[in-house]
Amino acid sequence: MTPALPVSTHCPYCSLQCGMTLTPRPESAGGGWEVAGADFPTNRGGLCEKGLSSAELLAHPDRLTAPLVRDHRDEPFREATWEEALTRVVDGLTVAQERHGRDAAGLFGGGGLTNEKAYQAGKFVRVALRSASIDYNGRFCMSSAAAAANRAFGIDRGLPFPLADIARADTVLLVGSNPADTMPPAMRWFAAGRERGAHHLVVDPRRTATAAAADVHLQPVPGTDLALANGLLHLAIRLRLVDTAYVADRTTGWDAVRRAVRQYWPDRVERITGVPVPVMERTVRMLAESRATMILSARGAEQHAKGSDTALAWINLALALGLPGRPHSGWATVTGQGNGQGGREHGQKTDQLPGYRMLADPAARAHVAGVWGVDPDELPQPGVSAYEMLDRLGTDGGVRALMVLASNVVVSAPRAAHVRERLASLDFLVVSDLFLSETAELADVVLPCAQWAEEDGTMTNLEGRVLRRRRAVDPPSGVRSDLEVLHELAARLGRGAHFSDDPRTVFDELRRASAGGKADYAGISYERIEAEQGVFWPCPDDEHAGTPRLFRDRFATPDGRARFHVVHHRAAAELPDDEYPYRLTTGRSRSHYQSGTQTRRTKALLSDEPGPAVEIHPDLAARLGLADGADVRLRTRRGTARMRVRLSREIRADTVFAPFHWAGDQTVNALTNPALDPASRMPEFKVCAVALEATTGEDPGP
Repeated sequence: MTPALPVSTHCPYCSLQCGMTLTPRPESAGGGWEVAGADFPTNRGGLCEKGLSSAELLAHPDRLTAPLVRDHRDEPFREATWEEALTRVVDGLTVAQERHGRDAAGLFGGGGLTNEKAYQAGKFVRVALRSASIDYNGRFCMSSAAAAANRAFGIDRGLPFPLADIARADTVLLVGSNPADTMPPAMRWFAAGRERGAHHLVVDPRRTATAAAADVHLQPVPGTDLALANGLLHLAIRLRLVDTAYVADRTTGWDAVRRAVRQYWPDRVERITGVPVPVMERTVRMLAESRATMILSARGAEQHAKGSDTALAWINLALALGLPGRPHSGWATVTGQGNGQGGREHGQKTDQLPGYRMLADPAARAHVAGVWGVDPDELPQPGVSAYEMLDRLGTDGGVRALMVLASNVVVSAPRAAHVRERLASLDFLVVSDLFLSETAELADVVLPCAQWAEEDGTMTNLEGRVLRRRRAVDPPSGVRSDLEVLHELAARLGRGAHFSDDPRTVFDELRRASAGGKADYAGISYERIEAEQGVFWPCPDDEHAGTPRLFRDRFATPDGRARFHVVHHRAAAELPDDEYPYRLTTGRSRSHYQSGTQTRRTKALLSDEPGPAVEIHPDLAARLGLADGADVRLRTRRGTARMRVRLSREIRADTVFAPFHWAGDQTVNALTNPALDPASRMPEFKVCAVALEATTGEDPGP
């Protein structure tokens, strides 16, 4: 039954996972739910407009409440029973594997799934399907930072310290991060720091709301952050600002990096990045001379074909200045998706097993197989990454029957029109979602799933804090949770004895599977989470207090030392030319989230931003004859998109910016470049060459 009293839970959107309460309104007041911020450590009562409007989704008229099926792709959907829908799913998966091999059936997951569902998805593919074909949309978000952190520190946790430590840092450098728009409640910690006298610096091609509030704004050419980091390290050496004792005591690999950055002399870096030498000098002095300094990177620096090297370059600078492990200092990455941290720890990535174990490691396979009750030899080896999976759909050797959970890849994947074509080429597609998303519209079967306030589970926020998402309302009749669906499908595939549909049971199994791994949840229970407002991993046993701060005494490497890595700037995979003369960069807007499946259905958010606008500097607009509010077509080598013009002096005159939350002919990811980082397999979302053309009276839509 739906609880009658206020229920404490967490926002369904970003990685802050702000605490909130849901209180039922009386019917006399129109019914529904009253949303209020709770006194949780990340938000201290604050909520952004997305969180405040989130309960509108619980009774939305577009909500799916029955499975949808169709016999042919050119026919409309019809409602079906769960029996018919699940039978079709099992048949689709089974036929694909019989005809094309086990890896022909696969699953594409999402960074918004609870830990329990992410864990169950990875287990389902490897135990029920015995397939290697799984990855998820977090590959498009956190993978470069994760690859860099693992190489440098031996462990990947977005923030290796609590969010509140930001308020106690004297200097904070944000690289490609705009929390003022993407996670507004986090700004209270930045504001508290400024009240203490802290200095903030921002690296971003746009003068964002975050950059506008900073002491220093470095405005580089998109795709040149690595050169900037190496240039700052060059200056730190030249100005004798390196913490030589820390480097000697706590790191390895310094001499090679010191030699490598000799070629990044200030004038050269200014030519590459466009950042003036005096600004670089001021920046490095502020970072080095501060008692407590943080370097925080995010997608602006990481969503590149060299994103993992770029993150390593900023880590090199942090290590040279002696920051990681120092109080209220260090390098961190600002995780984006709601469960972007937990979603990548427990088996959705094609090369990983629960606890951040690696699938190719025999000891890891043996441990997890023992928990699962299967032979380690049954587990597949790693498959291919997210975009590579999507790129090969429907081809020989690729996935032929695909399940999609909590992801709208037709909007969120790079080269989106091509991804749509590949999805259409599948023998069978099943999508689980709240609404008929643009990806679900292509499916053979659509399964209506429970959403955030309708189910129990855990999430892991950007700090590595495992928290409890509580059920506040019953799902609509006819709606099931993804845990139930995966359990039922496994049973129909003859593997049901290995699966449960109870969140607490699944979480307890996750704890055992993660035990001894880097992301060790063994000592975290539902009871502890509730009593302690979340528990930080690693937490190896019930007596352990959890680990809010990493790296105080040692790093998670065999010798306890952090690793420097030699990394060099290289140009973006695609540079402007005569046909495509400008740079396009993409990102989030304040009112919308991810692919917009939820926020584009929320009245207040849609009213605030009814359609996408491309930001263009007035000087560039004048050259192109474009006025504010005019319709414009953006064109790259992969496709076109139509938007309205928003003139802004806050962006470089050689660069345009567009948000990625929109579908149809407003899909900016129809334009983006799928060139992949060789280590993380991250696509190059953040920069490509673009042409702009005025349209003639065409309405780009709402």
